Amino acid sequence: MGFNCGIVGLPNVGKSTLFNALTRMRAEVASYPFTTVKPNVGIVKVPDERLTKIYELLSPPKAVPTTIEFIDIAGLVKGASKGEGLGNQFLDHIRGVDAIVEVVRCFEANDVPHIEGSIDPIRDIETIKLELSLADLEIINRRHEKVERFIKTGDPKYKAEADSLRELEDIINRGELLRSLELNDEQERLLQDIPLLTVKPFIYVANLGEDDSDSPYLAEIENYASQEGSVCVPLYAKLEAELSELEEDEIGEFLKELGIEEASLERLIRVGYEQLDLITFYTTGDKEVRARTLKRGTKAPQAAGKVHSDMERGFIRAEVISYDDLVKTGSLVAAREKGLMRLEGHNYVVQDGDIIYFRFNV
Repeated sequence: MGFNCGIVGLPNVGKSTLFNALTRMRAEVASYPFTTVKPNVGIVKVPDERLTKIYELLSPPKAVPTTIEFIDIAGLVKGASKGEGLGNQFLDHIRGVDAIVEVVRCFEANDVPHIEGSIDPIRDIETIKLELSLADLEIINRRHEKVERFIKTGDPKYKAEADSLRELEDIINRGELLRSLELNDEQERLLQDIPLLTVKPFIYVANLGEDDSDSPYLAEIENYASQEGSVCVPLYAKLEAELSELEEDEIGEFLKELGIEEASLERLIRVGYEQLDLITFYTTGDKEVRARTLKRGTKAPQAAGKVHSDMERGFIRAEVISYDDLVKTGSLVAAREKGLMRLEGHNYVVQDGDIIYFRFNV
């Protein structure tokens, strides 16, 4: 799998509509709160022109794209962190995601009332931010209480952890986001153990109406996102959900006619890869060519582990060719003849577009 995203927002902002547009599934959509009591989960293939080209050149039996998972949870309301609207239960559904997509309503619709009675994107963003922060604070407090009981043992690691937890509490109490700060090593270690929400990358989706291309709300959200190091993606969720019922080639034609360069799925995937600093590499063999997602900066043995744990454990070397070199030569045989197929060792950092055959022994 590539990565997964949790879709959050207030009720009636278009979360399930966006989910339908992204996944082409028929999640229930209605104009009353808490339509989505259980999370909708959809896994979609990541469009990949490079994978298609590699498949054409190498002609294995099949091509397997990487995927992205979207988890659509019920609308959050004020007090969600304390259980209002079952909010704390809903938040638990997304603690394990890689990134959070927050849908922010920018459209007017008399038949779909806003839970606060008016359209105000920044107010809505601040509401969700507060609830996520309070939910994180509760988890940190529980961990802190547990650690304090062990300090009396005299083990210095417990005092160090308690100090770091106290610093994290102070950060949240100041209204700051953990994801926007440079944390020390102890705090980073803690965050690997504690499933906090405000440390995750955020993507704000400005959900526009069909006639809102010049919406003043869009600039507000873009400015807000920029200040906290996040990103804003403008989308027309209702329109794209309607178009998602068409065939792929028809969708592209309609979007072009409407002046929309990218479908919502492609935009969110591109932004998600940028925010999470991900790359794609490819493995190929007699049965398939497969796209795989990887954190930028990962070394070859750990990349091999994405294929199978035995490959990482018994890693010997990697046989690597870049996508551009394969396209330029037209085949693996020609690439070898021209010396473009390289043997790389344990310290090789995998690059975006690498096509790799791992050699290992266990």
